[in-house]
Amino acid sequence: MPRGAVAAAARRVGVARGQLTIGLLGTFDALDAGSPLGLPMNGQRLLAFLALQRRWVLRSFVAGSLWLDSTEDRAAGSLRSSLWRVNREAPFVETRGEQMRLAPAVSVDVDDAIDQAHRLLDPDGSECPSPNSVLLRDDLLPDWYDDWVALERERLRQLRVHALEQLCERLIVAERFGEATEAGLAAARTEPFRESAQRLLIRIHLAEGNQSEALTYFRRFEKMLRDELGLAPSSKLTQLVAHLTNR
Repeated sequence: MPRGAVAAAARRVGVARGQLTIGLLGTFDALDAGSPLGLPMNGQRLLAFLALQRRWVLRSFVAGSLWLDSTEDRAAGSLRSSLWRVNREAPFVETRGEQMRLAPAVSVDVDDAIDQAHRLLDPDGSECPSPNSVLLRDDLLPDWYDDWVALERERLRQLRVHALEQLCERLIVAERFGEATEAGLAAARTEPFRESAQRLLIRIHLAEGNQSEALTYFRRFEKMLRDELGLAPSSKLTQLVAHLTNR
């Protein structure tokens, strides 16, 4: 190969190794230096599984988890085929004997989103971004129905709602009520029957002096709880608007 071609190939490998990205929030994406890669579904599932593991795992564990209905030999063959197709596009996966992992240089959107959520949950933290800047705002692969995806999706949903509520608290303290409302509504959309998110939204209305809106919001949530679950609001919520309902 001519020297110029070798140098060009080396540059391409350098770009691929330094700028490989996997997106799992909302939809699956695999990018090489910003350009999307057209991976088959088995390749997508392999990358998603390894991205959520983020450690060395046995090939047999990966094959058994991804191809539950196949025999051991067929599952191993499917894994070999998927691994070859993925790494043919770019060096996403490292192998070491019977172990494999996602290459450490690969950036995964879930990792950045979890890091930000933990910063928002830090009781000594002060980070107070706009709700639009919250990275964990979308569900993990919402159209995938694998059990290993569903379990992780629910964990991330709980992390998201707690992070949004903590952000809402910080925004209330900062009197950024419009953004606080946005964060509170995002938490409420994630878990519609979660009372802590509803309390935050009512507190915002009260802080702004919108007593009628606070009472209307309380009545709406009270009716939803009664109609859908046969429950009544807790004393924490009723006490928040007691001075309005007693008039």
